[in-house]
Amino acid sequence: MDPKVASLVLLTLALSIPVRLYSFRTITIMRMGNLSTSGALSSPPCTKFVQDVVSRNCVVIFSKTSCPYCKMAKNVFNEIGATYKVIELDQHSDGRQLQEALAQMTGAKTVPRVFINGQCIGGGSDTKELHQQGKLLPLIEQCTPCCSSEGSGSGSG
Repeated sequence: MDPKVASLVLLTLALSIPVRLYSFRTITIMRMGNLSTSGALSSPPCTKFVQDVVSRNCVVIFSKTSCPYCKMAKNVFNEIGATYKVIELDQHSDGRQLQEALAQMTGAKTVPRVFINGQCIGGGSDTKELHQQGKLLPLIEQCTPCCSSEGSGSGSG
């Protein structure tokens, strides 16, 4: 076997990605074991924290301060004057575990994770797209009274 191909195969052992060997053959090497990137699995208290914050606020953004997609989502809500709760994962003591809990709950590990009325609507691009389609404000207007503004403010964290 060509040494470059052998190196590529070894590299993919931990990545679980498809590898194209020549133009006519594709193999997939599956990752074995639990190789979580953060080194920590979500805990029941973190899952409960996410559920509690989401149930008490109409709009919640799980964010990181340096993430451009997070800024995009916050800007959309600022533009329409919506009140939202922000949890900055990179400034939270349990940020990594919260992100793992969000990944398990929503199926996506990326930030932002945006929730409206208890439902995850996706990330920054999803939020912007819903706004451009005129569908974001109606979702916010459907918020139940329990979620109106308890403990939140525009951009609070």
